[in-house]
Amino acid sequence: MDTIIRATVVYWVLLIVLRMIGRRTASQLSPFEMLVLFLLGGMSIQAVVADDRSLVNAIAGIFAIAVNHVFVSWLKEISTGFRKVVDGTPVVVLEEGQVRRDVLHGLRMIDEDLMAAARQKGARSLDEIKLAVVERDGTVSLFRNDQK
Repeated sequence: MDTIIRATVVYWVLLIVLRMIGRRTASQLSPFEMLVLFLLGGMSIQAVVADDRSLVNAIAGIFAIAVNHVFVSWLKEISTGFRKVVDGTPVVVLEEGQVRRDVLHGLRMIDEDLMAAARQKGARSLDEIKLAVVERDGTVSLFRNDQK
């Protein structure tokens, strides 16, 4: 039972911490950010299984995390507010050619991250972009200026 409680606590702590870290998808993570995520996972598993490294204890932890995940998914379905807290909402970071640096800062992004997303979509500069939105999953949607 102790493993189930620890797994539940770790699940919720990680959910909160990952929301605080930001929205980047795995394909956009820097090596430093990947390192942080791996360290969080490694430290978390130690907290869940503690000194009991038995198969039964590991399975109990896995099931506790799975049940919490299903519970969070259910809460997201029934509560729009909870869904916004857990998944976030799309955020406009560039509008009418103006980069909203305060918003970028809040997302822990820099201009170079936005420019990298623009280059991936074939833009040569941010001047070509009318609107840029960081989606809930961390991807950046870009809308180009109309061609004249």
